[in-house]
Amino acid sequence: MLKVKENVIRAIISHAEKELPYEACGYLAAEAGLVGHHYEMTNTDKAADHFSMDPQEQFAAVKDIRNRGLTLCGVYHSHPETPARPSIEDIRLAYDPDLSYVIISLAGKEPIVKSFLIKGGEVSPEALEILKEEGI
Repeated sequence: MLKVKENVIRAIISHAEKELPYEACGYLAAEAGLVGHHYEMTNTDKAADHFSMDPQEQFAAVKDIRNRGLTLCGVYHSHPETPARPSIEDIRLAYDPDLSYVIISLAGKEPIVKSFLIKGGEVSPEALEILKEEGI
């Protein structure tokens, strides 16, 4: 199960909407098993149906994650016009079986966020628990 703070979900949806008509992409980082940080990346492909992350931004994010004692736990990206499920390309490019792959679909009236595990080309839905901030 992927546990994510509600503010992170709101932030990655906002990132996805801001990048329209292109796919947005980025990293998710956790502390003690709870995703509380996201790192927005530039989609260097500027495409609506695939993405490539800027390598310099990737290195900077990984360095920051390590310096803060966090764990890189996921990759997120958006699907501007298709459902929240991995495409054939998403499956092919899922290089790390220990990461969660989070997809934000903007195809409907409301954004839909889903998480998947991808191991050896096999896709499994992953439960996604969104935790509200205390005091809100």
